Amino acid sequence: MTAPTPGLVFYPKTHRYRLDGEWVPGVTTIIGVLDKPALPKWSAGQVAEFVADNADAIEALRTMGRQPMVNALRAMPWQKRDDAAARGTTFHDFAERIIRGEKVEVPPEQVGMVASALAFMDEWLIEPVLVEQAVASREHKWAGTLDLVAESKKGLGIFDWKSGKRIYASAAFQTNAYANGSRFYDDGTEHPLTDLGIEAAYGVHIRDDGYDVLPLRYGPDIYAEFLVIRAAFDIHKRAEGDWRIPGTGYVGAPIVEEEVA
Repeated sequence: MTAPTPGLVFYPKTHRYRLDGEWVPGVTTIIGVLDKPALPKWSAGQVAEFVADNADAIEALRTMGRQPMVNALRAMPWQKRDDAAARGTTFHDFAERIIRGEKVEVPPEQVGMVASALAFMDEWLIEPVLVEQAVASREHKWAGTLDLVAESKKGLGIFDWKSGKRIYASAAFQTNAYANGSRFYDDGTEHPLTDLGIEAAYGVHIRDDGYDVLPLRYGPDIYAEFLVIRAAFDIHKRAEGDWRIPGTGYVGAPIVEEEVA
């Protein structure tokens, strides 16, 4: 039997990680176990606004029949979310290449965000140390990819790009997790990021019209809280079980009573 390859392997197409041959969850997947009470309200609002503002489109949807119309409206918020995520991913790619000193051809829809990122890097005197670095924890079985560790006018910090509506508390858990992970070399040896002496964490809110840098709570107490979330992720996974196999979670399969003759 072949021994598993030591170290960390990242599969970008599926955004999954293997650590020493074992699949491990990503930091953002782990944090996803937290409740997001604003999400249902946002999705309902997206559908309501579309119905209120697009009378002709609604009439066109009616001609499709009830169920196709319901399906189209139901999918609308998540398509908008996915489009925003794709825009953010594209920005991350440009930011990485620019920080590495590469020349890039920026499409019109990304020009504002890229200009804001350049302004941030110039005004904050950014000197990159790590860029889009995959890290992981052998002890706690997680992995992830940090955006940026850099020297700046505020000292050595870990920075997380955010291009959404605002920066959420989950960014603090992300950056604290990454800062407590390790880089892995091809032979499986690791280099803990704690050896770098990172002093602070920041969320960089990038917009078309500028940027904001928000300090994030940083320290061993925040990482300890992330590890509680990590444990909750495993508990939730065990409780849910495999949806394809009834009874594998904490809710058992239906009890079938035998008829007594």
